[in-house]
Amino acid sequence: MLTIGKMSAATGVKVPTIRYYEDIGLLPEAGRSAGNQRLYDQAAQERLAFIRHARELGFPLDDIRELLSLSDRPEMSCAAADVIAGRQLIAVRDRIVRLHALQQELERMLMQCAKGTISDCKVIEVLSDHTNCLHADHGAQHRAAVSGKAS
Repeated sequence: MLTIGKMSAATGVKVPTIRYYEDIGLLPEAGRSAGNQRLYDQAAQERLAFIRHARELGFPLDDIRELLSLSDRPEMSCAAADVIAGRQLIAVRDRIVRLHALQQELERMLMQCAKGTISDCKVIEVLSDHTNCLHADHGAQHRAAVSGKAS
């Protein structure tokens, strides 16, 4: 049996996060020692490692809850788990596209910098007016949000 501190050290998950996962039901409530310390067994440690790995892969907590529920029923088809992982893959790909656009915009802002004064600074200029952004959809999203017509 592991105390919460040892569980934290063994899994790399911070103590407040372990408590939070218990509070929201991702981890079962820990047993208690005579001194009222939380005590975790091997199954809890494995479950926490699963949660941590899923979080590292960007899965939202609701999806992790569903995956944990599925893992508790090993006789079921893995189709539901595949759907959840597929949704996460789409979300990651979308994020990569957005990050690539952000990278291009930042590189463009820095390339245009004349190393002069703030009054001529392209970084400040672009950040001040989204219409100066290279990616039209970024500027369009901002304009729509400002006008109240967010897409």
